[in-house]
Amino acid sequence: MQPVYNETHMELRETVREFVKRKIQPIASRIDTEDYFPEEIFKEMGRLGLLGITVPEEYGGSGMDYAAQALVEEELGYVSPPLALSYGAHSNLCLDSLYRNGSIQQREEYVPKLCSGEWIGSLALTEPSSGSDALAMKTEAVRDGDGFLLNGSKTLITNAPYSDLFFVYARTGKEYTPFVVLSGDKGFSRGSKFSKMGMRGSPTGELFFDSIHLTRDRIIGKENDGKNVILNGLNSERVILSFIFLGLARRALELSVSYASERKQGGQTIDRYELVQEKLAYMYSRYRASRFLCEDALAKLKGSSKDGLSAATGILYTAESAEYIAREAVQIHGGYGYLRDFEVERLLRDAILGQIGAGTTEIRKHIVARELSKSFLHSGKIPE
Repeated sequence: MQPVYNETHMELRETVREFVKRKIQPIASRIDTEDYFPEEIFKEMGRLGLLGITVPEEYGGSGMDYAAQALVEEELGYVSPPLALSYGAHSNLCLDSLYRNGSIQQREEYVPKLCSGEWIGSLALTEPSSGSDALAMKTEAVRDGDGFLLNGSKTLITNAPYSDLFFVYARTGKEYTPFVVLSGDKGFSRGSKFSKMGMRGSPTGELFFDSIHLTRDRIIGKENDGKNVILNGLNSERVILSFIFLGLARRALELSVSYASERKQGGQTIDRYELVQEKLAYMYSRYRASRFLCEDALAKLKGSSKDGLSAATGILYTAESAEYIAREAVQIHGGYGYLRDFEVERLLRDAILGQIGAGTTEIRKHIVARELSKSFLHSGKIPE
């Protein structure tokens, strides 16, 4: 596999690590305990050029690539998975998709504000009756004079309680079309903020659209081409968000090795016991395998890549492994690991979201199996 990172990426990693250590690590526990979204730190990430990292400089971005975005996600996920989730929803799901699919006018009007952090963005796809089956959405945009009337609702939307701009998918007849919806639009309203078991501090909520009039310049891309945008966006989302759980797994593993090398039972540190050694060995093996799969999928993610197999495989294995590693970390810490004063308890709760968001584990298994069958029928072999 070709290396996915260059010297510029490594410099970025050090910059982000320093920022995370100085600004985020001291409040990581508060983010979880108080379900606190650090808006000012989010805006500071914009000033550092992290929010619009894949957007060209002419639109206020940093002109880098998905590898850079993945690095940021991993470093955030290492310390604060909730903040990493909100970052991914803004930077990848909303901003990157808007730049890649939007018009020149939309790029000029909206993208710089999202890059700077002046505005916060969300992707609005999931609905109360359509989660895994995203194309079963009921939100509808019907023609109204020179534009459309948007009616419907979205739920479980990351950043919804704070966002200024929403990348909203709606039915347009028998097809689908994405639109820009602003929080100031007449007929727009938000529901309550949800209280979650994990990823606390990454605000999640509901959106309601009551006959919002949208002019044609709010269409993202081409009318009725939303299905392609959805599928391409999901591939990118799965690859980038998998790095949150790679960072989480690395943190849980490091905490476990540190604790096992210090905690004594029976006159010796517990890392001398074979059962603990077995846990650490499997945790490390799954972490390393996750890194390979994540970076392999990242290397294949080019622009609007449709390589759904690598994307689904990477996040399938990495999310399952992150939860396994976090659960074993709690076990290694024993009774202390069950206390909220210990970080591994939080990491386990955060890890569970990895098998639900960006398509469930079951959907990922379906995609992997389907793509394997298609490839074999076409070529007589499985992809390497």
